[in-house]
Amino acid sequence: MTPLDQRFTEFMLQSGALRFGDFTLKSGRRSPYFINAGAFDDGRKIATLGAFYAEKIATAIADGTLPGDIATVFGPAYKGIPLAVSASIALTSMHGMEVGYTFDRKERKDHGDGGILVGTPLKDGMKVLLVDDVMTAGTAVREVVPKLKAAADVDIVGLVLSVDRMEKTKDSEMSAVKSVEREFGFPVLSIANVREIFAAASHMVTTDGQPLLDDDIRQRADAYLAEYGA
Repeated sequence: MTPLDQRFTEFMLQSGALRFGDFTLKSGRRSPYFINAGAFDDGRKIATLGAFYAEKIATAIADGTLPGDIATVFGPAYKGIPLAVSASIALTSMHGMEVGYTFDRKERKDHGDGGILVGTPLKDGMKVLLVDDVMTAGTAVREVVPKLKAAADVDIVGLVLSVDRMEKTKDSEMSAVKSVEREFGFPVLSIANVREIFAAASHMVTTDGQPLLDDDIRQRADAYLAEYGA
């Protein structure tokens, strides 16, 4: 079977979620590639994305990186919500796991069922797996962990991302992923990392048979990772 990172790179390109060129990021860095999770904007794409997450999670369970008794998949609002829902569906339908999904509200609801969390209720001792799209600084994780711990004494067993940019943060030589792993003590996994993405894309061609990555993008990618890579 074609490796997971290669299949995922092809899927992102086909979905328009991965683009190569010249992009100025929110951080101010000029990047030779850009990932837009908002491009997974219909049922087929989000179902396929959920299947990729489920495959990564199932593989991590098989090799012992993640436990097999995950109770719920948590996605931080807003982009994490469809990730949690689609991943939990795929884990159930494709891997035989009975797993729930949970997400947070940006603002606490003061009527009806109230509260800050939606979905599978959290209980003490429950194993929770976090999912998100692309981590830049780890801000979302640092915001949601206290929310989860305030709701119940849950065991957060890990975080699965779509892509690890493998970049050092502004105030450290350590990547955001490694920083979160060190701070919280759980593994942070990705379906693909940026080096795997460029390796996979280097073997791909456009519809007219030209290499997907030209020499200019390759050189800028090498320079970008040399300067910002961790």
